[in-house]
Amino acid sequence: MNDQIYALAVELRHELHAHPELSNHETWTKNRLLDFLRVHTTRLELHDKGRWFYAVWRTQSEKPSMAFRADFDALPIEDLCGTDYASAVPGVGHKCGHDGHSAALAALALEIDRAGADRTVYFLFQHAEETGDGARECCALLREEKVDEIFAFHNRPVLPLGLVHVLDGCVYCASEGMILSFEGVPSHASMPELGRNPAYAISELVCALPELTDPAKWRGMVFATIIQIDVGEPAFGTQASRGKLLLTIRGQYAEELDRLRASIRSLAEEKAARYGLGLEIRFQDVFPDTVSWHESNEKLRRCCRELGLPCREMPAPFRSSEDFGWYTKQIPGAFFEIGGGKGTDLHTVEMDFNDEIIPIAVKLYRHLIETG
Repeated sequence: MNDQIYALAVELRHELHAHPELSNHETWTKNRLLDFLRVHTTRLELHDKGRWFYAVWRTQSEKPSMAFRADFDALPIEDLCGTDYASAVPGVGHKCGHDGHSAALAALALEIDRAGADRTVYFLFQHAEETGDGARECCALLREEKVDEIFAFHNRPVLPLGLVHVLDGCVYCASEGMILSFEGVPSHASMPELGRNPAYAISELVCALPELTDPAKWRGMVFATIIQIDVGEPAFGTQASRGKLLLTIRGQYAEELDRLRASIRSLAEEKAARYGLGLEIRFQDVFPDTVSWHESNEKLRRCCRELGLPCREMPAPFRSSEDFGWYTKQIPGAFFEIGGGKGTDLHTVEMDFNDEIIPIAVKLYRHLIETG
């Protein structure tokens, strides 16, 4: 890629790294990315959509349009990467490399602005990937612009630098945060029979989870991870009357996650009825299963062969979640990984995106645009 554009992208990436913002609070980040494209491009359309934005290289070509997505939110994790551009925000850091994803997409936008392309290309800059909110909102682009295909990559530090990781079908598991709130009746601690304590219902539900998620009962990976148990108050004269159980439920296949959710709900309702408790169930941080289309992955495999980039099949879907799946539920596309060649993995305090990934991603994306 162009050396000047690469230098600009690295400088931008370091700025983003130093100013991380949490999901749905990325005001500075979004504006900085928009300003970067305003200053360094002349032929792209820029569309500010509030919490997110996109740029477009628009043509009258009959070739199918392509979109490329980058996320730009950070995590509530301390940044101890030890660089001169380390996070200036205590307790918040770009520990998933979204600063690098956005810098790479901005670099691609600059390259297309200068060199042009024989198809319409969308550059989608998305907020709130870490909570699962962003892609669902940004799907408006697909509908409004009738985008034909979409791609995105995620850096993977522990893979060799430049290795492209692909997998047909499910790439990242679906997951949901499940909050089960039980309401009982308080009583004096000396007369527990006069109250209704949710601790028994919650403990029995927790003890049932291993059997519910027994791998022998499921086609794919299924998990129910206990996040928090909160019952009662630290008052020794009063019996507990309220309790919450927070779970992250996860499944390789959406239909199996649906079945797991229904099983937990049914069992929770049974326990609530047995102990005379009220029950409320809520959900947050909802992620779909992220699925890559075979046809889109075949384009990636072919581009890697033609560019001499190493390409390898993922041995299995990753247990973690990624909200890119909202896009590929609507249109064809692929989500893949590019190795960063560093041993510190994602979501760790030492993690820092490797700038050498930027030209690799840009080269691969440009070849997709040219040969699609």
